[in-house]
Amino acid sequence: MSQSAAARLLVECLENEGVEFVFGIPGEENIRLVDALNGSSIRFILARSEQGASFMADMYGRVTGRAGVCAATLGPGAINLLLGVADANSDSTPLVAITAQVGLDRIHKETHQFVDLPAMFRPVSKWADTVLTPGAIPEMVRCAFKIAETERPGATYLAVPEDVEAMPAPEDARTLPVNRVRAEAPSPSQIARGAEALAAARRPIVLAGHGAARAGAQAALVRFSERLGIPVATTFHGKGVMPDDHPNALGAIGFMVHDYTNFGFDRADLIVSVGFELQEMPPMRINPRGDKAIIHIHRFPAAVDACYNVSVGIEGDIPAALDNLTAAVGKTFEVNPDASAIRGMLVKELEGGRDDTSFPVKPARLVSDIRRAMGRDDIVLADTGAIKMWMARLYPTYAPNTCLISNGLATMAFALPGAVGVKLAEPERKVLAVMGDGSFMMNSQEIETAIRVGAPFVILIWTDGSYGLIKWKMDLAMHRHSHVDFTNPDFVAYAESFGARGYRITAADELLPVLREALEGDGVSVIACPVDYRENDALTDRLGQLTEPI
Repeated sequence: MSQSAAARLLVECLENEGVEFVFGIPGEENIRLVDALNGSSIRFILARSEQGASFMADMYGRVTGRAGVCAATLGPGAINLLLGVADANSDSTPLVAITAQVGLDRIHKETHQFVDLPAMFRPVSKWADTVLTPGAIPEMVRCAFKIAETERPGATYLAVPEDVEAMPAPEDARTLPVNRVRAEAPSPSQIARGAEALAAARRPIVLAGHGAARAGAQAALVRFSERLGIPVATTFHGKGVMPDDHPNALGAIGFMVHDYTNFGFDRADLIVSVGFELQEMPPMRINPRGDKAIIHIHRFPAAVDACYNVSVGIEGDIPAALDNLTAAVGKTFEVNPDASAIRGMLVKELEGGRDDTSFPVKPARLVSDIRRAMGRDDIVLADTGAIKMWMARLYPTYAPNTCLISNGLATMAFALPGAVGVKLAEPERKVLAVMGDGSFMMNSQEIETAIRVGAPFVILIWTDGSYGLIKWKMDLAMHRHSHVDFTNPDFVAYAESFGARGYRITAADELLPVLREALEGDGVSVIACPVDYRENDALTDRLGQLTEPI
């Protein structure tokens, strides 16, 4: 074999895992890996920053359920990957990161561009290690993907020293069979215990989280809710696992103050927790005294939290657990009357926004027009900031992974590069990245990547010249704010300088037709729309005055 045989073996192992794309930037120390991708079945997506590449892999993994792959050189390149790797790991998203490392001949000492990369990645991944010999590549790649894609999914990391990458590979080196872990059937005894707990309840409620979305549990959850008459709320990550136009849907919970959906939990005596994970939301928000019974349904045991004391744990395949529990419960509940009141308040707020013609545009109007412009199965990425709060609360979602939010790490600026990964994974769907002007400018260079690789999508920027969520939090906590305001470039001219289409909204009634036009286009479009964030304080004031969900 030639000097690049180890790099070719690494690529063959990636092909064996079904990898379609590697998102990254080449560097001096990983040029053989990048070169070996030529002629393979894998497409290398050259990003404009390693952080952008990691978010592309992150969101690709989120919508496909298969590990997204990102690659970079050693030292600063690897460090730049870290944020997207941490975001994926916090959000239970499968991702494999591969970077170069200094050669084995100098890895033991202080040397140019050396950082102990596995030590750096371990706190934000499920597994991190260094390839010390070409013969270990097949086992280590298989290990990285198996760990990344096994429940609970997350990120893994491989460092490949530059001299190992260039070494000959053993003549007998070969890829390993890919054996994907299957969910086990739930325990009949635990199903029976869960049925007993439900039969003793008066006002049960379902909390559906990210695990339910990953498990494809929508149909089983709807059957469970309809058969037993139990309302369903979702976390931000679980949005869509219960269609928001279903009469038993209560919307999403996780807003920073007591919201409409919280009332459903206030009066509940039992929570059926389906695929919920603690990083999605503090359980104190729904069980502040820790006195509610909880049935935990997931692929793995519940984490420990004082406000999440599990009465019954049902581990295994989530749809099967729901169907078995439905069959075992000999009781039907009258849906809590608060449920229709909660739904009515969400609908009223959204419909009120639809008819609001004021300018700058109110957040509820923005959410309403986005929903009207998008199909049921189209995908929106809602970036972190005040936007996230408005979209997570109000955006009706009908299928899992069609409203993508960073909630474990709550990372700003994932949406624009993430949309590249989503569009490459789902080329037939419309994709919209909704961002604030602060987050847009953090990774806007990836517009060039999207255009170059042929990944058309739309970017809608809510412009207010500030870090809106931080201003909101400062005003709530201290009744004043500081150091949150900035100026922006001409976003239309900026978009056009990349070769994208740029739109500037100057009246509320322009937004919907412009959104529809941009989404029907075959290129990248950027829409700048001024937003009236005075509504932030008005919303929290209004919610703070609520004592009943009516």
